[in-house]
Amino acid sequence: MPIKRYGTVQTGAGGKALPFARAVEADGWLYVSGQVAMEDGEIIDGNIIAQTHKTIANVLAILEEAGYGVEDVVRVGVWLDDPRDFWTFNKIYQEYFGEHPPARACVQSSMMVDCKVEIDCVAYKKKDV
Repeated sequence: MPIKRYGTVQTGAGGKALPFARAVEADGWLYVSGQVAMEDGEIIDGNIIAQTHKTIANVLAILEEAGYGVEDVVRVGVWLDDPRDFWTFNKIYQEYFGEHPPARACVQSSMMVDCKVEIDCVAYKKKDV
């Protein structure tokens, strides 16, 4: 099965080209790159609540584009800028993944862009041969 890349022509803040795919699919596995609360190349204004909803929406949009759903997600990685946002983040996260909880790691980290949360994931869906 060939490797398929999604969203290789994308831009970030200031319209700069991003040197990675939004997701890469290989043999039923989908690896979604870290997503932030970005819309039209800019991080949205807002607190952890607004940014978490937007970040998860961006992840879900990529999953949908590739033909996957939240039920196919096997692992999620989460980076929070402020550890005090953990419980608020968890409440929102559970709204999306509560019925299909994947494995997850969540750490506090300084961000490369001015955002409060970043999320990546790995999904798997058996492909018909």
